[in-house]
Parts: sequence; structure tokens; C-alpha cells
Amino acid sequence: MTALTLNLNSIIKLTREQFYHLCEENPDLKLERNVQGELVIMPPTGGETGKSNVNLILQLASWNEQKQLGEVFDSSTGFTLPNGADRSPDVSWVEKYRWDSLTKEQREKFLPLCPDFIIKIMSPSDIRKVQDKMHEYMSNGCRLGWLINRKKQEVEIYRPGQDIEILKSPQTLSGETVLPDFTLSLKKFGDNNV
Repeated sequence: MTALTLNLNSIIKLTREQFYHLCEENPDLKLERNVQGELVIMPPTGGETGKSNVNLILQLASWNEQKQLGEVFDSSTGFTLPNGADRSPDVSWVEKYRWDSLTKEQREKFLPLCPDFIIKIMSPSDIRKVQDKMHEYMSNGCRLGWLINRKKQEVEIYRPGQDIEILKSPQTLSGETVLPDFTLSLKKFGDNNV
């Protein structure tokens, strides 16, 4: 299934507050809003993707529990990026000082910042759109992103101001300086790792 884009701009331009309330009133829908203000309706994930997401979150949360360097978020968490888009990556992490600088009210709604680290699991039907989102995250302040393509057994590594690095069938990924001492194991992803 692919995401659907709904353009309501000629009828109404939703404010951040209106978009947040639209999401609250429709909890069964996973909605994003792109920088043009269009609504993006995301389909539910399949079983393998959902299982992979849980594995990613468990590994990152376990590292974070030991290091206490930030906060880990799941795919239901909305982020309002500096460019105005509202996005929700599959897995994300925000450095502690940035989380601590948010007010209680800001923490209750879509977080008004770009995550420091994100992971997206690629859907085969919308490869270009997901790659565009990865570039959007990088241009809005994300410091490291991994785009996991289970079908091709590849990982695209995104870093700001650098070319994309593509790894074929990696066994592990390093959190580099963004997530010090974090190593993600890809052994449980699909039949041949990733």
C-alpha cells in the first residue's frame, strides 16, 4: 500500500493547532503534513515491518536506558520540523538537553523540533518519497539517519552535508558520534539480515 496525499489548500490551510486536533479526532489514521501543507495519509504497516520496528526500538531504548543521553520515540510520535512539515519517523531519538528544553505543553503535542536521529524502514512502493523525507530530515537538523531497505538488504546512511552511504547486507550499524557506543544488530531482519 502507498501513502495518499490530499491537497486541501484551495479550501483550507490548516494551522499547526488545527492539524494536531485533526489527528486527535482521527486516531485510527496515521497522518503527516508536508511542507506544502498537504495531508499525507499513511497506510498501516505489514507484519514484518511492524516486527522490525519493535526490534529497532528495543535495541535503541536499551542503549538509551544505559546511557541516559536522550529520549526514544516510536512511529506514532509527531514532529513539527523547522520547515513546517509534520512528520513521524519509524524510530527517532532526541538528545536530552533538547528534550529538557521543551515545556510540558510542547511535550504533550507534536514536538516542535527535528529529531537528532531517525530510522525509516523503506516501503518498496514509495522509495523516492521516503528518500525525499530523509533529505528533508537532514536539511531540518537531523544529525544521522538510517533508511533500511529489507527487500534489497541495504541500508542508506544519511548525514548532513554528505553524500548518502549505501551498505549492502550489513551485520551492524554504528551510532557514530550522535549515539556514542550504540551498535544496531541487523541479525533479526529478514532471512538475510537487513
